[in-house]
Amino acid sequence: MQVIKFCNLLLQHLVIWESVTNEPKTRKSKAPVPIIAPLQRLLDQYRVSRGNPASGPMFATMKKTPTPLSLNNVLNRQILPVLNVCVCGKAAAEHDKEDHEYQRSERPQWHGWHAFRRGLATNLHDLGVADKTIQAILRHANVQVTQNSYIKTLDSQSIAAMRQLESLVDVKMLSASSESSF
Repeated sequence: MQVIKFCNLLLQHLVIWESVTNEPKTRKSKAPVPIIAPLQRLLDQYRVSRGNPASGPMFATMKKTPTPLSLNNVLNRQILPVLNVCVCGKAAAEHDKEDHEYQRSERPQWHGWHAFRRGLATNLHDLGVADKTIQAILRHANVQVTQNSYIKTLDSQSIAAMRQLESLVDVKMLSASSESSF
């Protein structure tokens, strides 16, 4: 997990995993993270709501001496209980008194924290952003990591590619058949 610290919202990164703090692995991992304007506004509002701190972890506990939030705790206490509910709206743990069997709702499945990064890479790629630019945004040292592990082909992209091929084949077949009928 990376901890983002307040410093005039210039982001400083530390890697914290299971309470062990380290520097990021590579020079590229230390690079600034580009932030779109709507997210910048939300982070500015959040910072003000926290008393406009000049330092410390951006997402911290409410303790007297704040410590970085544990993403595992956020996942288990906040995210999964919202996602893993029955079609009736009750959590699995609260469902035993109901008159029907637990049937998970059609809310999205949890695919891990990296799904956010994969989703960003895939959506940027779908918008036509160059792979090298996506690599820089994700701060990967190697573009192959970005291409092989983060950019996913969307069904709509596959369908569009096949339709493009189909129209090209149709045009060639039409021109070939019109030439042979003379």
